[in-house]
Amino acid sequence: MKSVNGKRAAGDGSENVLAEAFRHAPEPMALTSADGAVTHANLAFAELLGGADACGRPWHALLADADARRGAEAHARALAGEWGRRARLRLAVADRTAHTAEVELRPLPNPDPSGAVAVVLMHVLSPEETDLRAIGELRTDNSDSVMWSLDLDTRQLRELFGPTPLGALLGAGDHDLERLMQRVHPDDVARVRDALAASFGGRDYEQRFRVFDRLGDERSLHVRGRFVPGEPDRLVGIIDDVTEHVQLVRRLADRRRTEAEHGRLVTELSSKLVSATTVDKVMDLLSEEFLPIFGGYFAVALYVEGGVLRTSPSTRARGNADRIDGRRADDTDYPMGAVIQDRQPRFFESRAEVISRFPAAVDLMRHGDSKAQAWATVPIFGDSKVALGVWQMVWDRPHHASRDERALMLTFAGLAGQALERIKAQEAELELADAVQRRMLPRQVASFPDLDIATKYLPSRADWRICGDFYDVIELPDDKVGLLVGDVQGHGVEAAAAMGQIRVAFRAYATNQSDPGVVLGETNRLLTETGEIVFATCGYLVVDRAGGVMQAAWAGQPPVVLADADGYELWEPETGPPLGVLPDTEYTVTSRVLDPGTTLLLCSDGLVESTEVTMDAGLDRVGRALSEHCEDPHEAADVIAEMAPAGRGDDIALLITRMVRTETAT
Repeated sequence: MKSVNGKRAAGDGSENVLAEAFRHAPEPMALTSADGAVTHANLAFAELLGGADACGRPWHALLADADARRGAEAHARALAGEWGRRARLRLAVADRTAHTAEVELRPLPNPDPSGAVAVVLMHVLSPEETDLRAIGELRTDNSDSVMWSLDLDTRQLRELFGPTPLGALLGAGDHDLERLMQRVHPDDVARVRDALAASFGGRDYEQRFRVFDRLGDERSLHVRGRFVPGEPDRLVGIIDDVTEHVQLVRRLADRRRTEAEHGRLVTELSSKLVSATTVDKVMDLLSEEFLPIFGGYFAVALYVEGGVLRTSPSTRARGNADRIDGRRADDTDYPMGAVIQDRQPRFFESRAEVISRFPAAVDLMRHGDSKAQAWATVPIFGDSKVALGVWQMVWDRPHHASRDERALMLTFAGLAGQALERIKAQEAELELADAVQRRMLPRQVASFPDLDIATKYLPSRADWRICGDFYDVIELPDDKVGLLVGDVQGHGVEAAAAMGQIRVAFRAYATNQSDPGVVLGETNRLLTETGEIVFATCGYLVVDRAGGVMQAAWAGQPPVVLADADGYELWEPETGPPLGVLPDTEYTVTSRVLDPGTTLLLCSDGLVESTEVTMDAGLDRVGRALSEHCEDPHEAADVIAEMAPAGRGDDIALLITRMVRTETAT
């Protein structure tokens, strides 16, 4: 067989056919000697070289850069019997561009007399790869990305489309994997090495980790790689610098934490404001504890008493509060008097703005704190049209009060005004407790012809505290009724608010689910998922009015008291932990029958237990009283409430019901 530049091969017809097939084969092919020199090449091979004659030259000398050495090594391995895998190599052609080809080498089983001992087959990658290269260069040009290739034999990493600014910043010209690993953040090294070990075994790679660039700055990278088998095996992938994204996520997380803390503080201070029991306490809260929310320098709050402005003793030394205390509340030459008169807030971003509107305020500013630079003055108002006081926030720098800040200040001022109105009324905390409980507890429980139901709520007499005990009667499908008594942990407005939320949630679950254990479980799940630390004991009883069957699910409440004229007994359903303590708690359902003529009582522990009275003793007194008045639940409720065996140091909720015998019409 002659070379492609020689004459037509001689021989019989079959040899001519084979020679022509070799010559016109679509893939570049060449026969080579032991040293790699080309002895015969086809037209496609010559076309790849731009028509040049390759005969006599080592085929691997036609490769670009370091790939020539790799080609020679692949040739030697093929002659030694290690063949069958393609090597991806770059071929330098006449137009000085480099085409990537997948090269396959196979030794000839019967060496050619001309000296050919191996065949080289080159599969030049499609032109689309040129387009992909251009796209890749665009992808990395002036961007925070690097397209890379890691030789798994030499552990050398290179950029696919040449150096990029990010590559220089990360590697500083170093391509050795181990030296590059030294830049990985110590906390991420083990994870990165584990993932690399898996990739050396033939798996794809994806990790997000931190490195230190050549300037010593920490950067976050998202690295993805695809395992490419060949001669050699490689990882090929993309490095994206996601530092800004990570920093943004951190800032957003910090902002959410700040907002959550802000919200928690707002809730906490609002509760304190609403729960304040004296005028001075309201003034102190506004003057001291609200500063962190608004970033103020100092604040002062004053209330109107006898036509003049007054503040609490502890705040008179703040700013120029002592010069304002005792001034007439209707003096509109000053911002505070103007705000009180028309109930319109004033916001001043600078001293000049205050002076231009209220020239008389110069004297106050001269004797006040020289650091004061911006003011927000809002009325403290309640339900009446007359302002009850004024609240001023001061900043030590020019400050523009945002819309949210203004709305929040007005909200707090409104809460303060409501607190002042309640405080000035006799027995303010008792009235507040009654108001909260009226809103949270049902105004009137459901009634049934075959059930006589009585309920009572008694607020604590210990400092007239607002508490979280509750009861409810829920009409259910299939002639059933749900009886509920519960107790939210703690006291104060928060406990009362949580009580209202729990009762509403409980009613929503109960109306869609007849199994009391499931209802308790769903309510418990809701409490544990909110993230708020709210615990509640609860006893829930579902009574089948047709047969008297009772199903109970219990979460730490006192036992049920069952009584008739002959005495009483205690029914203790199997109980689980209080609601809000353990997520995914399953509450066991306990059953028994409520006989007609039997009266039952559900109560919170405030009725039967205190530091002076044990629960057993309290239940005994209640049981005997219930037995004595079992035929009239309303009378029994009055007697037991008046008795209050454990005293009135805690609030009390109780529910008494009696199944009435009804005559069937004939």
